[in-house]
Amino acid sequence: MCMVRRVSKWSGLCLFGYLFGCLFLARGEGGSLQLFNGRDLSGWQTVGTAEWKVVGGRIVGGQFGDSRKSGLLMTEQAFRDFDLELEFKIDEHGKYNSGVYLRHGAGERRRRGYQINIGRAAAEEYIGLYTDRWLAKGDEMDRFRKVLEWNHLRIRAVGPHIEVWLNGQSIVDFRDPNAAPGFLEPGVIAFQTYGAEGHAGWVEFRSISIRVLSGER
Repeated sequence: MCMVRRVSKWSGLCLFGYLFGCLFLARGEGGSLQLFNGRDLSGWQTVGTAEWKVVGGRIVGGQFGDSRKSGLLMTEQAFRDFDLELEFKIDEHGKYNSGVYLRHGAGERRRRGYQINIGRAAAEEYIGLYTDRWLAKGDEMDRFRKVLEWNHLRIRAVGPHIEVWLNGQSIVDFRDPNAAPGFLEPGVIAFQTYGAEGHAGWVEFRSISIRVLSGER
Protein backbone atom coordinates (compact mmCIF):
# COMPACT_ATOMS: atom_id res chain seq x y z
CA MET A 1 0.00 0.00 0.00
CA CYS A 2 2.85 2.38 0.87
CA MET A 3 4.59 1.55 -2.40
CA VAL A 4 1.39 2.30 -4.33
CA ARG A 5 1.12 5.71 -2.67
CA ARG A 6 4.75 6.53 -3.50
CA VAL A 7 4.35 5.53 -7.14
CA SER A 8 1.11 7.51 -7.46
CA LYS A 9 2.68 10.62 -5.91
CA TRP A 10 5.74 10.34 -8.17
CA SER A 11 3.55 9.87 -11.24
CA GLY A 12 1.64 12.99 -10.35
CA LEU A 13 4.85 14.97 -10.04
CA CYS A 14 6.07 13.65 -13.37
CA LEU A 15 2.81 14.60 -15.04
CA PHE A 16 2.98 18.10 -13.53
CA GLY A 17 6.58 18.48 -14.71
CA TYR A 18 5.69 17.27 -18.18
CA LEU A 19 2.78 19.71 -18.51
CA PHE A 20 4.89 22.58 -17.14
CA GLY A 21 7.64 21.73 -19.62
CA CYS A 22 5.19 21.71 -22.52
CA LEU A 23 3.85 25.08 -21.45
CA PHE A 24 7.39 26.47 -21.20
CA LEU A 25 8.25 25.22 -24.67
CA ALA A 26 5.08 26.72 -26.14
CA ARG A 27 5.91 30.08 -24.62
CA GLY A 28 9.60 29.79 -25.45
CA GLU A 29 12.62 30.83 -23.48
CA GLY A 30 12.74 34.35 -22.04
CA GLY A 31 8.99 34.79 -22.28
CA SER A 32 8.89 34.49 -26.08
CA LEU A 33 5.89 33.10 -27.93
CA GLN A 34 6.31 30.57 -30.72
CA LEU A 35 4.21 31.80 -33.65
CA PHE A 36 4.66 28.68 -35.82
CA ASN A 37 4.10 25.16 -34.53
CA GLY A 38 6.01 23.50 -37.38
CA ARG A 39 3.00 21.40 -38.44
CA ASP A 40 0.29 23.66 -39.87
CA LEU A 41 -0.85 27.27 -40.16
CA SER A 42 -2.85 27.40 -36.95
CA GLY A 43 -2.90 30.99 -35.68
CA TRP A 44 -2.37 32.41 -39.17
CA GLN A 45 -4.64 33.62 -41.98
CA THR A 46 -4.04 34.34 -45.66
CA VAL A 47 -5.03 37.23 -47.92
CA GLY A 48 -4.54 37.32 -51.69
CA THR A 49 -3.87 34.74 -54.38
CA ALA A 50 -0.40 33.54 -53.37
CA GLU A 51 -0.02 30.02 -52.01
CA TRP A 52 1.16 29.26 -48.47
CA LYS A 53 1.80 25.78 -47.15
CA VAL A 54 3.81 23.89 -44.54
CA VAL A 55 6.45 21.52 -45.89
CA GLY A 56 8.92 19.68 -43.68
CA GLY A 57 8.53 21.97 -40.68
CA ARG A 58 8.81 25.22 -42.64
CA ILE A 59 6.37 27.72 -44.15
CA VAL A 60 6.66 27.96 -47.94
CA GLY A 61 5.04 30.81 -49.85
CA GLY A 62 5.15 31.87 -53.47
CA GLN A 63 3.62 32.09 -56.92
CA PHE A 64 4.54 28.56 -58.01
CA GLY A 65 4.84 29.47 -61.67
CA ASP A 66 2.26 32.28 -61.85
CA SER A 67 3.91 35.67 -61.25
CA ARG A 68 0.51 37.39 -61.10
CA LYS A 69 -0.13 35.83 -57.72
CA SER A 70 0.67 37.84 -54.59
CA GLY A 71 -0.52 37.90 -51.02
CA LEU A 72 0.11 37.81 -47.32
CA LEU A 73 0.27 35.29 -44.51
CA MET A 74 -0.56 37.07 -41.25
CA THR A 75 -0.85 36.27 -37.58
CA GLU A 76 -4.27 36.30 -36.00
CA GLN A 77 -2.83 38.05 -32.94
CA ALA A 78 -1.87 41.74 -32.97
CA PHE A 79 1.33 43.23 -31.52
CA ARG A 80 2.65 46.75 -30.95
CA ASP A 81 6.09 46.71 -29.33
CA PHE A 82 7.98 43.47 -29.81
CA ASP A 83 11.18 41.60 -30.52
CA LEU A 84 10.64 39.17 -33.41
CA GLU A 85 13.06 36.45 -34.51
CA LEU A 86 12.80 34.11 -37.48
CA GLU A 87 14.79 32.32 -40.15
CA PHE A 88 14.17 32.75 -43.87
CA LYS A 89 15.42 31.47 -47.20
CA ILE A 90 14.55 33.19 -50.50
CA ASP A 91 14.67 32.35 -54.19
CA GLU A 92 17.37 33.92 -56.40
CA HIS A 93 15.06 34.99 -59.19
CA GLY A 94 14.96 38.44 -60.78
CA LYS A 95 13.05 41.10 -58.86
CA TYR A 96 11.07 38.55 -56.85
CA ASN A 97 10.96 39.65 -53.22
CA SER A 98 9.28 39.08 -49.89
CA GLY A 99 9.01 40.97 -46.64
CA VAL A 100 7.75 41.19 -43.09
CA TYR A 101 4.95 43.69 -42.40
CA LEU A 102 4.96 45.21 -38.92
CA ARG A 103 1.72 46.36 -37.19
CA HIS A 104 -0.26 45.53 -40.30
CA GLY A 105 -4.05 45.83 -40.47
CA ALA A 106 -5.74 42.49 -39.78
CA GLY A 107 -7.25 41.06 -42.96
CA GLU A 108 -5.92 43.91 -45.11
CA ARG A 109 -3.97 43.22 -48.28
CA ARG A 110 -2.51 46.72 -48.69
CA ARG A 111 0.46 47.44 -46.41
CA ARG A 112 -0.38 49.77 -43.51
CA GLY A 113 2.83 50.22 -41.54
CA TYR A 114 6.53 49.45 -41.72
CA GLN A 115 7.96 46.66 -43.83
CA ILE A 116 11.24 44.83 -43.51
CA ASN A 117 11.89 44.03 -47.14
CA ILE A 118 13.55 40.72 -48.03
CA GLY A 119 15.18 40.43 -51.42
CA ARG A 120 18.36 40.62 -53.47
CA ALA A 121 20.48 43.76 -53.50
CA ALA A 122 21.42 43.00 -57.13
CA ALA A 123 17.77 43.65 -57.99
CA GLU A 124 17.64 46.72 -55.70
CA GLU A 125 15.40 44.77 -53.34
CA TYR A 126 17.49 45.23 -50.21
CA ILE A 127 16.96 43.66 -46.81
CA GLY A 128 16.03 46.90 -45.11
CA LEU A 129 13.25 49.15 -43.80
CA TYR A 130 10.60 50.35 -46.25
CA THR A 131 7.23 52.14 -46.24
CA ASP A 132 6.31 53.93 -49.46
CA ARG A 133 10.03 54.68 -49.75
CA TRP A 134 13.30 53.39 -48.33
CA LEU A 135 13.87 54.54 -44.76
CA ALA A 136 17.03 52.45 -44.42
CA LYS A 137 18.48 50.20 -47.13
CA GLY A 138 20.06 47.96 -44.53
CA ASP A 139 22.20 45.26 -46.14
CA GLU A 140 22.59 47.42 -49.25
CA MET A 141 25.68 45.60 -50.53
CA ASP A 142 24.31 42.11 -49.76
CA ARG A 143 27.24 41.47 -47.43
CA PHE A 144 25.42 39.50 -44.74
CA ARG A 145 22.71 37.53 -46.56
CA LYS A 146 23.46 33.87 -47.26
CA VAL A 147 22.41 32.92 -50.78
CA LEU A 148 19.88 30.06 -50.90
CA GLU A 149 20.61 29.24 -47.27
CA TRP A 150 18.85 29.90 -43.99
CA ASN A 151 19.28 33.43 -42.66
CA HIS A 152 18.50 34.63 -39.15
CA LEU A 153 16.48 37.86 -38.93
CA ARG A 154 15.74 39.76 -35.74
CA ILE A 155 13.35 42.74 -35.72
CA ARG A 156 12.83 44.96 -32.71
CA ALA A 157 10.02 47.51 -32.90
CA VAL A 158 9.41 49.94 -30.02
CA GLY A 159 7.19 52.85 -30.99
CA PRO A 160 8.86 54.65 -33.93
CA HIS A 161 12.22 52.97 -33.25
CA ILE A 162 12.91 50.03 -35.57
CA GLU A 163 16.05 47.89 -35.31
CA VAL A 164 17.01 44.95 -37.51
CA TRP A 165 19.80 42.38 -37.32
CA LEU A 166 20.66 40.00 -40.17
CA ASN A 167 22.71 36.96 -39.19
CA GLY A 168 23.84 38.79 -36.07
CA GLN A 169 24.86 41.98 -37.89
CA SER A 170 23.04 45.25 -37.16
CA ILE A 171 21.68 46.55 -40.49
CA VAL A 172 18.91 48.99 -39.43
CA ASP A 173 18.67 51.37 -36.47
CA PHE A 174 16.05 53.92 -37.43
CA ARG A 175 13.89 56.21 -35.33
CA ASP A 176 11.07 57.67 -37.43
CA PRO A 177 10.70 61.40 -36.68
CA ASN A 178 7.45 61.64 -38.65
CA ALA A 179 5.73 58.34 -37.89
CA ALA A 180 2.12 58.24 -39.07
CA PRO A 181 -0.31 57.42 -36.22
CA GLY A 182 -1.34 54.18 -37.93
CA PHE A 183 2.26 53.00 -37.95
CA LEU A 184 2.32 53.01 -34.15
CA GLU A 185 -0.94 51.17 -33.49
CA PRO A 186 -1.05 47.45 -32.66
CA GLY A 187 -1.26 45.25 -35.73
CA VAL A 188 -0.50 41.78 -37.03
CA ILE A 189 2.79 40.39 -38.29
CA ALA A 190 2.51 39.52 -41.99
CA PHE A 191 4.76 37.75 -44.49
CA GLN A 192 4.58 38.94 -48.10
CA THR A 193 5.27 37.17 -51.37
CA TYR A 194 5.27 39.23 -54.53
CA GLY A 195 6.11 38.29 -58.14
CA ALA A 196 7.68 41.64 -59.00
CA GLU A 197 7.99 42.53 -62.69
CA GLY A 198 6.84 39.10 -63.79
CA HIS A 199 9.33 37.18 -61.69
CA ALA A 200 7.67 34.34 -59.80
CA GLY A 201 9.55 32.91 -56.85
CA TRP A 202 9.37 31.41 -53.38
CA VAL A 203 10.25 32.24 -49.79
CA GLU A 204 10.50 30.00 -46.73
CA PHE A 205 10.21 30.78 -43.01
CA ARG A 206 10.81 28.77 -39.85
CA SER A 207 11.70 29.17 -36.15
CA ILE A 208 9.37 32.15 -35.69
CA SER A 209 9.13 33.58 -32.18
CA ILE A 210 8.13 36.92 -30.69
CA ARG A 211 8.69 38.58 -27.33
CA VAL A 212 6.19 41.26 -26.40
CA LEU A 213 7.76 44.42 -25.00
CA SER A 214 5.97 46.83 -22.70
CA GLY A 215 6.92 50.06 -21.02
CA GLU A 216 10.03 50.49 -23.21
CA ARG A 217 10.87 53.42 -25.50
